[in-house]
Amino acid sequence: MSGLPFTLIGAAANQSELLDIWDRATVEAKAIIAVLFIFSIAAWFVMMSKVVQMRKARKLNHFFGEEFTAQKSVLEMFDRKLHVEGCPLYAVYQMGCTQLDARLRGPSGERAKQEISLKNMEHIKRAIENVVAKESLKLESGLIILAIAVSGAPFLGLLGTVWGVMSTFAGIAKAGTATMAVMAPGVSAALLTTVAGLLVAIPSMFGYNWLVHNLRAFTVELDNYAQELVSKMETEFLKDE
Repeated sequence: MSGLPFTLIGAAANQSELLDIWDRATVEAKAIIAVLFIFSIAAWFVMMSKVVQMRKARKLNHFFGEEFTAQKSVLEMFDRKLHVEGCPLYAVYQMGCTQLDARLRGPSGERAKQEISLKNMEHIKRAIENVVAKESLKLESGLIILAIAVSGAPFLGLLGTVWGVMSTFAGIAKAGTATMAVMAPGVSAALLTTVAGLLVAIPSMFGYNWLVHNLRAFTVELDNYAQELVSKMETEFLKDE
């Protein structure tokens, strides 16, 4: 308890220093910090939303995979009209079964055929591959914002610092004096933009790398499932030629 007052005093001193540095910053530096703040909000929003999306997709993929493995026929869940919103594996399964079902039905609309040709199977494969690509792109959406934050934020911060230092030296040249007391406030205010840029870039970098790693795992899972689905369809319905 005895250290608490000193902690509060130190925090208040740091806050007053930051406010003083902010007041000394140029208009350009404040504008750059405002832009970086917007980037930070966007980056954190993307990271949080993608984490929620991927956790949901992973959970749904797990349960759907168990149901898919347990079914006796590849069209069993399709005939039950099972619907799993937000599940990438379900989207692949639904497209594949829809294409297969359309080729098994006769002119009357009833599922009269028991086999399909190799040509029809190739059409189904392409449809499944298209869905895999679309689901991968859906999971990737928004990552460009993190990539921009990682690569662009430090440069914006550096731009603000260089601009601020340039303004400080221009002021010193006009005043004709170059003491530490004159230079330090301007330089410290200029460095504030670099700090802001790094505060945006560092969390975005960790978040981007984590999301890319998980995205690769999802893509591999989708590809493996698509191959398994096609294999089961060929085993059950492909005509021997």
